[in-house]
Amino acid sequence: MQPTFVLIHGAFANSFSFAPLQAELGLLGHRSVAVDLPGHGFAATYTRAYQAPQDLEGLATVPGSIKGVTLADNAAHVIAVLERAKENGPVILVAHSRGGVTATAVANARPDLVDRVVYVAAWCPVRLDVNDYYAEPEMATVDAASLGLALAGNPAQLGLLRVNFRTAAPDALAALKAAFLADGTDEEFLTFLNTFQPDENLDVGTSDDRARADTWGRVPKTFVRLADDASMPPAMQDRLIREGDELTPDNPYDVRTLEGSHLKWLVHPAPAARVLGELAALHA
Repeated sequence: MQPTFVLIHGAFANSFSFAPLQAELGLLGHRSVAVDLPGHGFAATYTRAYQAPQDLEGLATVPGSIKGVTLADNAAHVIAVLERAKENGPVILVAHSRGGVTATAVANARPDLVDRVVYVAAWCPVRLDVNDYYAEPEMATVDAASLGLALAGNPAQLGLLRVNFRTAAPDALAALKAAFLADGTDEEFLTFLNTFQPDENLDVGTSDDRARADTWGRVPKTFVRLADDASMPPAMQDRLIREGDELTPDNPYDVRTLEGSHLKWLVHPAPAARVLGELAALHA
């Protein structure tokens, strides 16, 4: 039986991000399901303050539906999807960026539902918590201010992260483009930016949510490196691969590399679809 790809988006994203990739996968004959994590997609909060003309004071204070959503909620949601998908054959779980934290939690909890996990420049914490990795040398080249320039409100007061992706501030837009799609056109960048939602939850897990050798370590795994990624530098991607291999030396990562930035593979998805198709052939 042909496997089903279950796709997990990154921070501030949603299932809409995967539409071009799903089209390519479909044309290659593959099934795929793009998941909206809790508080994402049509469950996201888009307030009138976010519309034009924007009410920046209101945007900084209005409540958001994603407040209180936890990593455990994300994992439970994906597990429910996997239980249904597994009825139709093998399942390949594909995670991008922050979505890797959820994929890791899922593989820790239910390795029986995952025939392969694929991290595309995605977080798979092994030795540290995700937030602690940001203080490591491999992340020194990351412009931490890129999101901060468009930050709306105080995360501690809102109980969530809120970014004004509809800002017209030139410095904020330039920083965001450099971080996520430096190799795309301005039109591609603004189009993708308009698929982002303003709110993201705060929970990226604790030491209890790091990859575990006895569960996660049993699942075949692939890491797709993004060679020109500025927000998840190749040095950090390579460190995560190395730490994962050290945790499970008998089940190392199958490593692939795609050229391009953090979002390029989603804007021009044909190369990524071919790589995923190769992985599907291993489980058909």
